[in-house]
Amino acid sequence: MTFRVISRLDIKPPNLVKGIHLEGLRKVGNPSDFATKYYSQGVDEISYQDIVASLYNRNSIKDLVSATAESVFVPISVGGGIRTVADATELIRSGADKVSVNTAAIKRPGFLRELAEVLGSQAIILGVEAKKASGGDYLVMTDCGREHTGKSVNDWIQEACDYGVGEILLTSIDAEGTQKGFDLDLLALVRRLTDVPIIAHGGCGKPSDASDVANAGGDGYAIATIFHYEKFTIMDVKDHLSNVGIEVRT
Repeated sequence: MTFRVISRLDIKPPNLVKGIHLEGLRKVGNPSDFATKYYSQGVDEISYQDIVASLYNRNSIKDLVSATAESVFVPISVGGGIRTVADATELIRSGADKVSVNTAAIKRPGFLRELAEVLGSQAIILGVEAKKASGGDYLVMTDCGREHTGKSVNDWIQEACDYGVGEILLTSIDAEGTQKGFDLDLLALVRRLTDVPIIAHGGCGKPSDASDVANAGGDGYAIATIFHYEKFTIMDVKDHLSNVGIEVRT
């Protein structure tokens, strides 16, 4: 399978923002400008996340998605505040190719099946925010890592994948924004539990972090910090992956 290099854009409307451990958000710039730049650099997908949607009980970046879809011709995924089939359908009609669901799925797991039945599994991403507990277990969080769910990653992945999700967006809260690499133990755990494609998110600080994800069973890496602050380009990451024998889109 071809490994995907994805640009992750966290949105606090109307701004692109970035934090560490999903906290301490700093304004980065205009999200449309960054999406267009990443498209021109050869990104495989754009991943938009409305990170305040849960606070306001709605996703508020439909217009951003629509504008992006007019000039960016790679798959666009959107997450945050999606609570009904109508919410998801509206985003798809606005130009999104996939929707990512976390909080609403935790509250009502059957929602994932409803989405898959209407939109198809290929359009449904299970968003998983995972945090390592003191005892070593991984716990599922919601609301950008603020809320405990009482579920373990082990139990939740096995349950949720039975509902027909097309892929998993796996965020390591502990690694997110640190630029110290993804939590490969977490990735290995989830890989053992499911054959569903896994997109890692969190911790990328250099191109070799992406190959580490690929070698640990990841199908893609959603990257933010090193792209936003121009430490590396998308082609830097793809060139490295190709050089170490990992298939990427050119």
